[in-house]
Amino acid sequence: MPLPLIYHEDYSPDFPPDHRFPMDKFRLLRDHLIDTGLTTDAQLFRPQVCPTDILALAHDPGYISRYMEGALSREDQRRLGLPWTEDLARRTVRAVGGSLLTAELALQHGLACHLAGGTHHAHFDYPAGFCIFNDLAIISQYLLQSGRVDRVLIFDCDVHQGDGTARILEHTDDAITVSLHCEKNFPARKAQSDWDIPLPMGMGDDDYLKVVDDTLNYLLPLYQPDLVLYDAGVDVHKDDALGYLQLTDAGVARRDEAVMRHCLGRDIPVMGVIGGGYSKDREALARRHGILHHSAQRVWMERGL
Repeated sequence: MPLPLIYHEDYSPDFPPDHRFPMDKFRLLRDHLIDTGLTTDAQLFRPQVCPTDILALAHDPGYISRYMEGALSREDQRRLGLPWTEDLARRTVRAVGGSLLTAELALQHGLACHLAGGTHHAHFDYPAGFCIFNDLAIISQYLLQSGRVDRVLIFDCDVHQGDGTARILEHTDDAITVSLHCEKNFPARKAQSDWDIPLPMGMGDDDYLKVVDDTLNYLLPLYQPDLVLYDAGVDVHKDDALGYLQLTDAGVARRDEAVMRHCLGRDIPVMGVIGGGYSKDREALARRHGILHHSAQRVWMERGL
């Protein structure tokens, strides 16, 4: 069967074109993957919205209601940095549903990739950094509490620390949080992941890939997770507007392939979410995010999944 890819038309609602968050990148990513022949529209899996009771496994019910009703405080709106609309609220819960479906398909087939996801700055009862509900934490709690898995490992390679994920899952022993991030970048006040790996500004491909290999060679045998949640943020790229690392396209592809090969080589299913990526050139950004899916396709084919 084809590599499972998950997308929905709700992902890119109408949005101010000059806004710093590139809301149209999800639609452009879908177009790029179809234009390059990686998939067809008919092959894409369309998710349902995430039910409120599943959101509440990782978030305060009062906060969920405030956001969905457009009643966030001014301070929370400032932390979030996104204007509220009904379309954005629907997009938000649809995208969490997409990450849940990606996890389910990864458990079934060994590998699956979302065309969105990775909202790792969302906290238990407030948003932050363009993130409203934390799909990585929600997936972890849902799969653990339903007995689908005994242990998950979140391997977060976004350039920014996954602070919301770390705080929400701080007392969940069977959800292992790992964050490789630029040490001098948002958020200014870091949380404490199970494993924080701060990277110096300006780090390039080879040094970065060595950290990835060394980390996974140590942590995967140590924890033996039943699923890896991989946040493949491309804000590590040298041309990213909010980055400070110096990875090239080839370096990002090497990273993505390495993560998937490390996991699948140990018979550990892995799901990919796209994480952060910021550029005024939205077409280039979509191509950059597509590196994850093209890398996954190469690994999928070579392993005969």
